[in-house]
Amino acid sequence: MSNHAIEFNGVWKKFSRGEKFDSLRDLIPSAAKLLFSRKQRDLDDKEFWALRDVSFRVGHGDALGIIGPNGSGKSTALKLLSGILKANKGNLRVKGRSSTLIELGAGFHPDLTGRENIYLNGTILGMKRTEIDQKFDEIVEFSELKDFLDTPVKRYSSGMHARLGFAVAAHVNPEVLIIDEVLSVGDYHFQEKCFGKMQEFVRKGATLVFVSHNLAAISTLCKNVLVLRCGVPVFQGQVSLGIQKYHSFYEEETKSFAIELLDVRLLSEHREERDVFEPGARAYFEIHLKAVKQIRGAHVGLQIHTADGQLVFVTATSQLTNTKLNLAVGETARISFSLDMNIHGNVFLLGLVVTPEIEIPGEWLYYNPRLKRIIMTDSRKSQGFLHMNPAVDVRLDSETQGVGSVKFG
Repeated sequence: MSNHAIEFNGVWKKFSRGEKFDSLRDLIPSAAKLLFSRKQRDLDDKEFWALRDVSFRVGHGDALGIIGPNGSGKSTALKLLSGILKANKGNLRVKGRSSTLIELGAGFHPDLTGRENIYLNGTILGMKRTEIDQKFDEIVEFSELKDFLDTPVKRYSSGMHARLGFAVAAHVNPEVLIIDEVLSVGDYHFQEKCFGKMQEFVRKGATLVFVSHNLAAISTLCKNVLVLRCGVPVFQGQVSLGIQKYHSFYEEETKSFAIELLDVRLLSEHREERDVFEPGARAYFEIHLKAVKQIRGAHVGLQIHTADGQLVFVTATSQLTNTKLNLAVGETARISFSLDMNIHGNVFLLGLVVTPEIEIPGEWLYYNPRLKRIIMTDSRKSQGFLHMNPAVDVRLDSETQGVGSVKFG
């Protein structure tokens, strides 16, 4: 007997691209072509494969992240797991009571109130009315929508939809929890609340399948990932390696007539190649380069940007060692920057710039602001941009009488 909570075996799923007929004159030829076509094909002209031969397994109590570019089939896989869609080929199985949150408003009726939709959505997810009655107050408290409980959900914002949907799904007490990117619409406070709830489910032995573009959340919550691209699985395994594969889809080639990059690596303090780091960890950014033409007195700089391009840190070899790079044509050099990553969970871009001895704004020998990506997990000790490694010492008034103190951190 299988010890897996989820099995996805050689699954294929196709869809038809929408076809609109404005008149009977357009419809009849199209229908006739379909009726009298003699070719037997897997795909018609208007069809495409959203998933192609996808297989994976998730053990009881494990957390699997599914990542990939938009249109790679992530949400389709979740809809198959939740029973919304049926596979064209292959088979899948979910063992245990499951709870799904994959689309805003899924299972809600827009004309019913929040109160009424709690009962509707709870019933759809397999809860009995008596069970909903027992958990109703907890659901409302978690959603923080008490003041809007008797308002039709068509009046709710997207964030309010997410709050109510997750609150119901979280109180099904699922053995399998299936979550899509839907949580990204909520405010920071509620995202943190939901994230904590998902961690609690995993600690208690629930199985989680989590689709998200938030790679910091994926790396914090999941040990393994499935990477999809154009409906095809391109990687399955350790989360840090999967994120590297995902990033490789977007690596930019930068042409330079002076510098050729031979190798670029991001390493941990134990010299292991990775791109997922805990706040405060030491990271090493190693560059192996070759001079295509003579280089005299060049500055090699490291930059860190946010995903939207905001510069948060910059330094250079000449600032750190008071030395500059001098290479003859064909000579190579290895440069290693090391730094403490005292920043909180997010995706950051590591950039490399090589500028001439006399720096002229906008001129460089090599420049790529997106050379590597580094994923910072959340410490959960604090909030904000910087990681200050916080600790606190709480002393009781009675300590002066020798009672002692309470410490956290």
